[in-house]
Amino acid sequence: MRMYETIFIADPDLQDESRNTLFEKFKGILGQEGGILANFDDWGNRKLAYEIARKSRGHYVCMTYGGTGPLVAELERTFRLDDKIMKYMTILLEKEIDPEALQLQIDAEATAKSEADAAKAKADAEAAQSEKVAQAAEAEKVAETVEPATQEDEEEEN
Repeated sequence: MRMYETIFIADPDLQDESRNTLFEKFKGILGQEGGILANFDDWGNRKLAYEIARKSRGHYVCMTYGGTGPLVAELERTFRLDDKIMKYMTILLEKEIDPEALQLQIDAEATAKSEADAAKAKADAEAAQSEKVAQAAEAEKVAETVEPATQEDEEEEN
């Protein structure tokens, strides 16, 4: 098994639903051909260096995966046949990889990412709580400064 990276540019005018369907189609081809998807990185809409099919923008996606030559051939054939794909390029990253080691690496990265997401969510919740406490303290200070002034006004009226 080899490690490949494919970058493709999809039509930027596609709706999110049809774009996600297209991406799932490519992920399905990887699964059918015995490939292992290591990373699917959606870069979003970006300006093209030159116009392609009268469009100056494109939706970029980078897929990193383990697979064989026939998998790459099938994936590129699908890219050529699909009008929604404007350009694509596949490069070989590594000539020989161990599928089990690749799967372990993917699982470890997913675990690390989920732990990082959980830590970020906890930090965000703590920051929000601190902000609420600070706002409550500020509201108390404002209330204290308003009350003495009204008491003095009442004494002057009597």
